Amino acid sequence: MNLWFGAIPVFLIAATGAVLLVKRWRKSAFKVLAALNVAVMGGALALLAGALSAGPAVATGQVPALAAAAADTTTGAGGSALIAAAIAVAGSSIGAAFAVAYTGSAALAAMSERPEIFGRAMVVVGLAEGIAIYGLIIAIILIGKA
Repeated sequence: MNLWFGAIPVFLIAATGAVLLVKRWRKSAFKVLAALNVAVMGGALALLAGALSAGPAVATGQVPALAAAAADTTTGAGGSALIAAAIAVAGSSIGAAFAVAYTGSAALAAMSERPEIFGRAMVVVGLAEGIAIYGLIIAIILIGKA
């Protein structure tokens, strides 16, 4: 079974607990939830720092020629390129989401007054979606160089 499917009940219990906490103690609940979010973020950053500072994994019991070949081809640049690709996709997708949100709501407001501008409004929304495509292209280039 996938690890994420096993984590779904934990997330549901945590969300239910947060809702009940907010319903019962409104003012102090947000302080508790903010402190819990800061603690989880600190743990995630510590885990990220540990993962980035770790060396390559070495398998025991390998044939010496295979172990030497694996050691020669393993560099840290590939992992950095993958992280950079992930940042490029995430950043461009978040930027595209904000752009589509603002242009889409403005387009709907304009179309409610003048329905004949549908085509021009959708072009603007499509251009905003292009931001995510640019990030994906940069990620493909980075992965190709890794």
